[in-house]
Amino acid sequence: MSAPAPPPFQPFVPASETPKEFTLTAVISGTCLGLIFAASSLYLVLKVGMTVSASIPVAVLAITLFRGLSSAFGFRRNTLLENNIVQTAGSAGESIAFGVGVTMPALLLLGFGMDLGRVMVVSILGGILGILAMIPLRKAFIVKMHGRPGQPGTLLYPEGTACAQVLISGEKGGTTGRTVFAGFGLAFLHKFLVEGMSLFAATAVVPVKFINKAANFAADMASELLGVGYIIGLRTAGMMMGGAVLGYLVIVPIIYFIGEHVAAAVPPGKKPIGEMGIKDIRNNYLLFIGAGTVATAGIVSMLKTLPIIFHGLRASLGGGAAGPVGGNGGGPVLRTDDELSPKVVVFGSLGLLALLTAFLTADVGIGAALAGALLVLCFGFLFVTVSARLTGEIGSSSNPISGMTTATLMVTCLIFLALGWTSPIDRVLALSVAAVVCIASSNGGTVAQSLKTGFLVGGTPRLMTYAILVGTLISAVVIGTILIFLLNDPGTVYSRKAENVPALTLTKPELDRLTQSQTFEGTAYKVFDTRNDELVAAVEGYAPRPEVTAVKEAKPGRYLVNPESGKLEILRDDAIMGKLDQRDDGSPVKRQFDAPKTQVLGIVINGVLKQDLNWTLIGIGAMIALMLELCGVSALAFAVGLYVPISVSTPIFIGGVIRHLVDRRYAATAQAEIAAAGNDPEAKAKAEVEAIRKSETSPGVLLASGYIAGGSIAGVMLAFFAFSDTLPRDLTAYQYKQVAVGSPMPFGEAVKAVAKGQLPASAKPEAVEELEKDIAGLSEDDIPYRALPIPAGSKIALPEKKEATATEATTLGAVAEKELGRAWKAKELYDLNKDALKFPDAKNRATWVIPADAKLSLPQTEWLTWLPFLGLAFLLLWVAVRPAPEAKG
Repeated sequence: MSAPAPPPFQPFVPASETPKEFTLTAVISGTCLGLIFAASSLYLVLKVGMTVSASIPVAVLAITLFRGLSSAFGFRRNTLLENNIVQTAGSAGESIAFGVGVTMPALLLLGFGMDLGRVMVVSILGGILGILAMIPLRKAFIVKMHGRPGQPGTLLYPEGTACAQVLISGEKGGTTGRTVFAGFGLAFLHKFLVEGMSLFAATAVVPVKFINKAANFAADMASELLGVGYIIGLRTAGMMMGGAVLGYLVIVPIIYFIGEHVAAAVPPGKKPIGEMGIKDIRNNYLLFIGAGTVATAGIVSMLKTLPIIFHGLRASLGGGAAGPVGGNGGGPVLRTDDELSPKVVVFGSLGLLALLTAFLTADVGIGAALAGALLVLCFGFLFVTVSARLTGEIGSSSNPISGMTTATLMVTCLIFLALGWTSPIDRVLALSVAAVVCIASSNGGTVAQSLKTGFLVGGTPRLMTYAILVGTLISAVVIGTILIFLLNDPGTVYSRKAENVPALTLTKPELDRLTQSQTFEGTAYKVFDTRNDELVAAVEGYAPRPEVTAVKEAKPGRYLVNPESGKLEILRDDAIMGKLDQRDDGSPVKRQFDAPKTQVLGIVINGVLKQDLNWTLIGIGAMIALMLELCGVSALAFAVGLYVPISVSTPIFIGGVIRHLVDRRYAATAQAEIAAAGNDPEAKAKAEVEAIRKSETSPGVLLASGYIAGGSIAGVMLAFFAFSDTLPRDLTAYQYKQVAVGSPMPFGEAVKAVAKGQLPASAKPEAVEELEKDIAGLSEDDIPYRALPIPAGSKIALPEKKEATATEATTLGAVAEKELGRAWKAKELYDLNKDALKFPDAKNRATWVIPADAKLSLPQTEWLTWLPFLGLAFLLLWVAVRPAPEAKG
């Protein structure tokens, strides 16, 4: 006699009830919250290559915001299903941001600018593909594979289940978003004080001298990374830290130990290793080893999921038709089973195929465009299935989307190589294919989590699909603007220095071959990027000059070229994956966006299609990944730790350790409750789900989510500040005491006067070294240029081909103050006029004369830099171990 079939699942809001759900307020508020987390996720993926799920904090914020508005102004309180729509629409931003942040900056590595139109189109198409591919998988993955934790064939969807518990708890009155808001405010303030006002050091560095001088342990004082570590837990954070230790305390010191005795440069390095710093060793050697590890780990993770792929495809084909579920027979479709028809998938896919083909045709022609579009659809449906299944098993934050993207890119590039499609624009096509698939896979996993939440609380699948479609489209439109105009362009450095710009003049035929242009400071330039091979690859009727090829080898980069003279005039160094650490005026450049996973994609494309990869270093990295897999360790997190700076992995590890301490406390309670359930399977299942809820929705998770959002949003804002020439300097001006000199004197005499105590008491002898480096808040290069004499009647060249005349004897600083608004721009005028005006040697300090009204800038006492970050860590631990408020009712 067979066991009776289990009763149909009953959600929290029964199908028979029809409360308000898809309302304008819910969709708009969800989309706005989603954009906030999209910006923070984009910041994180460019900085460390990972993001965390936004569904839970969005749900908490939705409950809190509308409850607060109801209490304060008497507004109608949102229903549970409206709050579900808020989190559904809001969750799309994070997934789109991840896909865009991983893939689109690779255009810079291929020698092309990030075009807003391309980023927007790829984002929209990828986001829609992820939704379409998930529609036929809902019944197979969400409905039919629903069950108890640990039960064979069950997909738990951890974040989706936890998010449902948050919404249900909020409906009963037990959830508050004050913790998220508190975390947001504290992290925002900390980030602003650290990176905006330089009140505390951004990074703590401890030399490990017993190894050698190339071994340094470092930690970023980054609140958002502390939150990331808490969310992902000790296992993943620990593996990242293991990769960082191997990279920066083992591999880098070994390379230096061996290389310091080698007089010649060791390829791909351009100078002897003994002359390199840690950053040089990382950029020339460790990055390639790390890229091999990341790529191999991603491919292995995909191969390990092949059984899941085939099972998911079979399940989707068997359960794709819309219709009644749960024993409803042939009767009317229940509200909780009301989903979009498979016809939407078919016609939507055909529409996407047409749009993709039209979009790509402008670049590569109709044939290649159609082939690329077909590859996108095939890989898209394949990897959305994988992503949805893996998300159900291990959660969104651990889903190896980048591995699927790397595998897609590798296969695509091999196909292109076999077809002979290896031109620069073919490389852009390969990246576009991978980008759409990456965004689709990322969004597909997010859709699956949201549908699971809706399944548990009783949402309407069709309305939830509409909500995430709206959130996807708006996020896709906005995310390109954030990427280009908020994160990249403000921090982009333009250099005219001879050491950065090669002395090369292009011929007229070479100028005619350049396809890109840019307007900078009112002047139109042609763009010569050595990485796209426009001038360095031999084609029929054209052979590159040795001088041009030499520039590619010695100083690869993106140069602005005078279209009339053909002279290379300016180096453009983008904020994302940029190399320069100093501007022409001597001010330092804060490099925040290494974009580790993006660099791997660039290495794969160029390595396969240009066949110029350093396979030795890549192979070493691949062997490290295989070694870890043979040891039973998933290599992907370890590989990311090996690739990014150790200073990034350290705060993540600290967050993971705190989570481990908290989880041990929760685990003891959970084990007691599960043991008390005895042999009752229903009670044990409830205890297990409750344990997951407490862990995934604890105050610690909420505070960590606030840390992530607050720190990341502050980072986005500070990146935007770089648009201003003066604001970053003005924000840090408070650090210095302004001490008037009183009378004109040579700089050397001023320093001696400080040392002897002849200037005011606040100018202390220990500040002399700093005084030499920093006067009036400026770098050491600025003062001599400001003090250079300008005779009466001199013609002074200004930017944008303008000119001024000195009506009386003056100084270059005075001219810069009058004509350009800032005296420290004297360095810029010096570069424009040094040949015509025959200035004295500006580098000779003996010639420096400090004007009578000059103020010497003396650094104040440096604060203990680690205390605020440590305080945030202890606060996270204290909040996390406090009992969570219980739901009422």
